[in-house]
Amino acid sequence: MRVLPVNTDVLLVELDELSQAVALNQSLLDDPIAGVHELVPAARTVLVRFHPTRIDAAELTALLLERDVSAPLGADGEIVQVPVSYDGDDLAEVANLLGVTPADVIAMHTASTYTVAFTGFAPGFSYLVGGDPRLNVPRRSTPRTAIPAGAVGLAGTYSGIYPRVSPGGWQVIGTTELPMFDLRLDPPATLRPGMRVRFVETERSTRQQPAAPQPSAIAGDDSGSRTALEVVEPGLGSTLQDLGRPGHADLGVSRSGALDHDSARLAARLVGNSSDAASIETHGGLRLRAIGELVLAVTGAQVSATVRPASTPETETDAERPAARMQAPRSAPELQAFALRDGETLELGFPTRGSVAYVGVRGGFAVAPVLDSLSTDVLSGLGPKPLRAGDVLPVRRAAVAAVAQIWGADAPDGTLHSRLPAPGDVVTLDVVLGPRTEMFTGDAVQTLFDQQWEVTAQSNRVGLRLHGPTPLERRDHRELESEGTSSGALQVPPNGQPVLFMADHPLTGGYPVIGSVASYHLNLAGQVPIGASIRFRAVTDPPGQASAADDASLTKEN
Repeated sequence: MRVLPVNTDVLLVELDELSQAVALNQSLLDDPIAGVHELVPAARTVLVRFHPTRIDAAELTALLLERDVSAPLGADGEIVQVPVSYDGDDLAEVANLLGVTPADVIAMHTASTYTVAFTGFAPGFSYLVGGDPRLNVPRRSTPRTAIPAGAVGLAGTYSGIYPRVSPGGWQVIGTTELPMFDLRLDPPATLRPGMRVRFVETERSTRQQPAAPQPSAIAGDDSGSRTALEVVEPGLGSTLQDLGRPGHADLGVSRSGALDHDSARLAARLVGNSSDAASIETHGGLRLRAIGELVLAVTGAQVSATVRPASTPETETDAERPAARMQAPRSAPELQAFALRDGETLELGFPTRGSVAYVGVRGGFAVAPVLDSLSTDVLSGLGPKPLRAGDVLPVRRAAVAAVAQIWGADAPDGTLHSRLPAPGDVVTLDVVLGPRTEMFTGDAVQTLFDQQWEVTAQSNRVGLRLHGPTPLERRDHRELESEGTSSGALQVPPNGQPVLFMADHPLTGGYPVIGSVASYHLNLAGQVPIGASIRFRAVTDPPGQASAADDASLTKEN
């Protein structure tokens, strides 16, 4: 057993085989370590997220190394029977690869009791192990662009069931009508790590299965709200975001949430909400119209914010026109709460510094949460849909609460925005090396820190795709089995150009991670715009959990 560093609040435990990873994960579930708040088991690893204020990495490492990992695989987990119609498009091909008949493949698949080893790829997707060792087949040479929900597939020695329509390269041998992920259920994932599975051959039903509902951005929560924000123009990448949905890794669900937690919290507090209330996150170009009297605040990236008066009916004379409608457009104050009257429109420009802005509204959005969060996860599809023109976001009636104000060094005199990068700036971010640094050459590690990495236009909430003059070269080209990932991870695909994982990163990944942006710089990383560059700085003794804007340097490219 090895314990490898991932970040200031994340460790990766590497074990010799899958059964040990499953045993360690179960041990930590049955007898938790104080301060550990989430586990992500994978093929030969367990990712451990912890609170550094409750337990430090050295103490946690010692406790992890004491754990017994000798428990047999799938000894006593709950058994789930999965009815399967063996009519998959690849059944004949799998039989041909194995030199047997399709009936033999079905017999091998139904004769074993599988164990859910770990989850990943998509919410509700489980990697099942313990099948007949003869069922060892490669992935398809050409992945399909769409595999239907309920498809039962094989890849290597794993068996799995696609919870929703997804691209994929697994060999599909059948289908099941048993839903793998349904938000109407509690818990929504049918299969979770440690459970056991038996496949049972059955006939395909002719009855159409209703699709599990996915909330949209306008799915209200029956609060009876009479005030709302109407989306006139959605702008770029506008979504609802709060602090995410941590603690659901066993369902195959990553945290998601705001790219810049500090700015999201500030938007909430400026209007008197709790700091974990949802705001609108946007890359600019957003236009919102008030339905009723509202109090808003804009934080995050430096954007112009203009309030335009309500439109005037053509039949209305100047004498009949209320004074509010005769007002000229006005600038909304920076980093302060302001009123938006009924019918008025808030228009946000595009960022001149930073990447994402946040719009908070007093009372918060009366939108139905998904797994206790309003965050939109663009990779998994969980949460409200991205905002569209015509969406109406109901707003809760505000309880009595104080409206926050910024004091001192954070006063809205331009100092807060000046910390944010603009296109052409170079941002320095601290990096904790590991867990797979040894898979790269010494020159590659030096290159990571010596050269600047441009943030390309292919970047999004899943990750910042970086480009540097010299790609990072691996010394170890062995295929890495899937293992847990975290925000800030610098995953390096075969082209040697790293991807900096952001809020909507996949739960597990198969490319090596050379290092991770330190947790205290993740908020700043979320504000790095396309066209800026990043320089990484190695840290061996990272400071405590400071603001993402602290201890970060910016320089201007000439």
